[in-house]
Amino acid sequence: MHLMKNPKSLPLTGFTNRVLAAVKKIRRGRTATYKEIARLAGNPKAFRAVGNILNKNYNSAIPCHRVIRSDGKPGGYNRGADKKLAILKEEGAL
Repeated sequence: MHLMKNPKSLPLTGFTNRVLAAVKKIRRGRTATYKEIARLAGNPKAFRAVGNILNKNYNSAIPCHRVIRSDGKPGGYNRGADKKLAILKEEGAL
């Protein structure tokens, strides 16, 4: 099962699908870190890969804006950092 539309030719590997499935489970008003998602996807050291995967995600069913850095900072977002902060505030996650 592929969870993400693939507009930028992102290889939909097992790891990619596990990352997207883990992110899809983050509830509104909650966040998870890139490191937590990497661990849930089966590779705890692949937190940078998680960021790269999420940066290419344009499927609105995958709430990648809910994934933040371990230091509590929001991190990147393919629609802009300001947009990520606004969504997280609106959802009550910040």
